[in-house]
Amino acid sequence: MNLPFTARGAVVVALQAALIIALAGAGWIIYRQFPTSVAGDRYDGPTTTLQIVLRQPPDSYVSGLDVPVSLYQVDIVAVRHEFFTEPRAGKRFDDFLKDRIKGRPPISARLDKQGQGTVALAPGSWLLHVTLPGDEQLEWRLPVKVSGQKQIVELTSQNAYTRSRSF
Repeated sequence: MNLPFTARGAVVVALQAALIIALAGAGWIIYRQFPTSVAGDRYDGPTTTLQIVLRQPPDSYVSGLDVPVSLYQVDIVAVRHEFFTEPRAGKRFDDFLKDRIKGRPPISARLDKQGQGTVALAPGSWLLHVTLPGDEQLEWRLPVKVSGQKQIVELTSQNAYTRSRSF
């Protein structure tokens, strides 16, 4: 079927225009699903009240606790999997994790003098980071799967990430 040159050219131009419109429409649909801002995102859905409790042995009790807590919205299991499946010469996991967290500010909370604190979080995977100063410095980096209305996380010397003594 040979169409005259002008009719064939018009069909080709129409198909090219339709392709461009379809690609632009698909791009627009994807663009509308992007978050509106990276730094100021607010979750408007149901939140979970996360209660953080520090359980310390009586002999290591530090009087006047006021400990900062940082919560990062990151799936630490997925980040570990990505880090260890591809070789990364000269890059430590901590540095890789900092690269993955970039652009998402942490949620801050504090542990009061009784070693307790609460924070409202969106459901999902979070990384809880706490450093307890003192003669024996304890640090926690706990992956927390947040769901439900209320959740409790206990910080103990058994689930601490590192323990170091200052001299």
